[in-house]
Amino acid sequence: MMGPAHSLSGAAAWLGVGAAAAAAGHPMPWPVILVGALICAGAALAPDLDHKAATISRAFGPVSRGLCEIVDKLSYAAYKGTRKQGDPRRSGGHRTLTHTWLWAVLIGAGSSAAAILGGRWGVLAILFVHMVLAIEGLLWRAARGSSSDILVWLLAATSAWILAGVLDKPGNGSNWLFTEQHQYLWLGLPVVLGALVHDIGDALTVSGCPILWPIPLGRKRWYPIGPPKVMRFRAGSWVELKVLMPVFILLGGVGCAAALNVI
Repeated sequence: MMGPAHSLSGAAAWLGVGAAAAAAGHPMPWPVILVGALICAGAALAPDLDHKAATISRAFGPVSRGLCEIVDKLSYAAYKGTRKQGDPRRSGGHRTLTHTWLWAVLIGAGSSAAAILGGRWGVLAILFVHMVLAIEGLLWRAARGSSSDILVWLLAATSAWILAGVLDKPGNGSNWLFTEQHQYLWLGLPVVLGALVHDIGDALTVSGCPILWPIPLGRKRWYPIGPPKVMRFRAGSWVELKVLMPVFILLGGVGCAAALNVI
């Protein structure tokens, strides 16, 4: 899928988690709902760091472009080093390592560790990175073009600073789901969820997605999971733009209302 659909699906997924948490008796404070949805919207773009034309690869200028090259080479090396006889030969690392459940878990665990060990600055870094991606994904028409990069970074930095201050206030969710000794441990959850939602979205497209790696399926270790081919669509097609994106918006609205106990 394309960036806007990925971001919308990520936000909708976290709002759905908020609704489920409220139903289970562990309601999220409203700042957790808001921050989690934005982080998840941003994290839903992150797996495409293995593609030089992706939103995340352009979002942070030379830094993200350089990181993209490293991740692409790393992903390609992982593919070549672990492919089985049934896996086709390929020339790049797109839709391999970063599009797996294992990568999602590792990135989420790393985010939680950064939030705990890095203190306030670790939290601010996580928020800033994902705010940039969320803005790029959800407001992609307004954020396109290199001339808008600095404005996006400034908006993301300001938002991160304000949201961190809101979360720090008692009862606003810095220790949601965990204890006072594990404040912000939950920040890894929307990161994991966003990456997995991205993978599921890509699995719906023509190429499928090797979500289950390194678990082998038959003669393939990089088996492209997906529905029957007649049910798949091309990225950017009318199915994505006219059907899925409105559905994500609707589900997100319902999930938000349920998470806030409005319905």
